[in-house]
Amino acid sequence: MADLDPILHRVPDRSGPATHRQLSIFARRIVTLATIALGLLVAGAIGLALSEGVGLWYGFRWALDTAATVGGFPQPHTTAGQIVQVAITVLGVGTLFYALATVTEFFVAGHLGDLLGARRMQRMIDSLTDHHIICGFGRVGRQVASDLNAARARYVVIDADDRNRHRAEALGISFIEGDAAEDEVLINAGIERARSILACADSDADNVFITLTARELRVDIPIVARAANEDTEKKLKRAGADRVISPYKASGTEMARLALHPQLSGVVDVDAEYRLEEIRLDEGCGAVGQTVGDIRGGSMIVGVRRGADFQPQPPAETQLSSGDVILAMGTPTALERLEELSDARSSPR
Repeated sequence: MADLDPILHRVPDRSGPATHRQLSIFARRIVTLATIALGLLVAGAIGLALSEGVGLWYGFRWALDTAATVGGFPQPHTTAGQIVQVAITVLGVGTLFYALATVTEFFVAGHLGDLLGARRMQRMIDSLTDHHIICGFGRVGRQVASDLNAARARYVVIDADDRNRHRAEALGISFIEGDAAEDEVLINAGIERARSILACADSDADNVFITLTARELRVDIPIVARAANEDTEKKLKRAGADRVISPYKASGTEMARLALHPQLSGVVDVDAEYRLEEIRLDEGCGAVGQTVGDIRGGSMIVGVRRGADFQPQPPAETQLSSGDVILAMGTPTALERLEELSDARSSPR
């Protein structure tokens, strides 16, 4: 956490990169208009002072009165003064209308609402602790968000695509528009208080940079990264990722496993060496008629579902029947034995 202190002091504005960009554009336009108006008044003051023989301060007030179309000063006596007055009137009114149009556009286009909404969102994110940070809101990121939401876990989404921002806002998701590989964006997402980082951008290169940045900001935060290519898995590990998931590799393995063992209803990888399987016992398989103690071997039977009833941690003497669904956890070798016993096409052992 101590490594974050100098970085946090460099980031006083926590309203978000997109909000800051909109405000900067509006501020630049206002400053430009103010500079043009001031230059016009100074030039008009000098022109009136020279043509009408008045002081520079009097000429400045005269030019300001003319630009504001108040009419509190007399008409110029010389032709040069009249030309200066006409130029001030035309350019001053034009500048004024342009300034009004700029301010009106800022309000009508919803920029002010976006700014206020972004600040409210940032305040809500600042109040989160022990939350997850999802970097990327593509297909994988949206699935991660859906699963975390089902688990009632708190999370923040970071993505640079404005279209994904609208998708997230429609779902009521805390969203920061920006590049998750930047220090400021991760700090705005609350990395110093977060529980984990999920790097699931569509690009492997982006996930590597996100992992590097997150690991530099916090050496102790768990990082789970997505890799499309096998070569990227090693790079993500070197960058600091604790676990690397390959969706294509995992889905291919899952499809092959379900094709080879149709009695499997679902598989969850619990750890690198352990997984949880839901196995259905069909008529004629070797496990039917045996007890939990007879079939479990080196695995652990977590529960047995029989129709609408579910029995957690069943006793060893529980007898299994056709149609039962067992939840077993163990190593791949231990579960292969259960898969063979539950396969009606195999000879009972």
